[in-house]
Amino acid sequence: MRSIRRRSVEPGADGLVRITSADRPGAPVVIEARAAGLDLAAWLRESQETVDGHLLAAGAVIFRRFQVATAADFANVAGQGGDERLLDYLYGSTPRTKESKGVYTSSEYPPEATIPQHNEMAYARDWPLRLWFFCQLNATSGGETPLADSRRVLARIPSAVRERFERAGIMYVRNYGGGVDLPWQQVFETDDRATVERFCATNEIDLEWLPNGGLRTRQVCQVVAEHPRTHEVAWFNQAHLFHTSSLPAAVREDLLASFAPDQLPRNALYGDGSVIEDEAFTEIRAAFAAETVATPWQTGDVMLVDNMLMSHGRNPYQGPRKVLVAMSGAWSALEGAR
Repeated sequence: MRSIRRRSVEPGADGLVRITSADRPGAPVVIEARAAGLDLAAWLRESQETVDGHLLAAGAVIFRRFQVATAADFANVAGQGGDERLLDYLYGSTPRTKESKGVYTSSEYPPEATIPQHNEMAYARDWPLRLWFFCQLNATSGGETPLADSRRVLARIPSAVRERFERAGIMYVRNYGGGVDLPWQQVFETDDRATVERFCATNEIDLEWLPNGGLRTRQVCQVVAEHPRTHEVAWFNQAHLFHTSSLPAAVREDLLASFAPDQLPRNALYGDGSVIEDEAFTEIRAAFAAETVATPWQTGDVMLVDNMLMSHGRNPYQGPRKVLVAMSGAWSALEGAR
């Protein structure tokens, strides 16, 4: 991962903050309160144009030394005092705990695991435009939430690989529960089959109820996406996470020995159902690695990420760590803003 050198831009126009940018793509702008205790939600309401400008230019902004200490404080910030609706984590793909309405823990994977770069919900047709992260407790070491510029990732992927994906699209196949992946009741936040069926019909997801009470879904989604405000095109999918090549070799071997191809907990195929070559993901992962930048957390930090311009991940860590997540700005590939 690339190191970061920063240069100061200027004090905020209101004199309450100091704004510092990075000298390379993929690193967030840092907006720091000049006096501890400044109310971030209130400051955001008065400074939205400034924040939007930095967010669209850099892809991410960290707010530092503001008065944010609890999940309730964070919900108020991410919802900007009720002006912006926080989204539920419906059709999610990772284990999380719901802290309050619209506020969740970050993905609950073991601390020694690396979470690869990804854009949130890029395996779906609907996704949030904005991601909010709150570092309630920083790890003793590691635990950064590294970022990568999705536009630059796209530019690094060989044209032959990109064109093959774009011609076919990506089919995500998911088998829920069974002690291996998340149960469908958790993913859809309901135990009512009719509610799941309505959600899938609305989002063009094929579903199949299985004899053992499980559920299988298939959905063909985008490979790249155009940002609704900047009109830039970015690599925007999670094929490299869903594909079996993302697994450790021993785990992959065990799963392929135990499950038929359409029974794997999750998999990514070309849109026509054909197998994606491992070699394609070697190129894609190399593109992410070349663009990934990690900025250390400080307890109390809030980070705002443009989910289409910037991917994110998680580094391994030691010691207690708690990072909360909220999502806002619903966007639909089918309908636009919701």
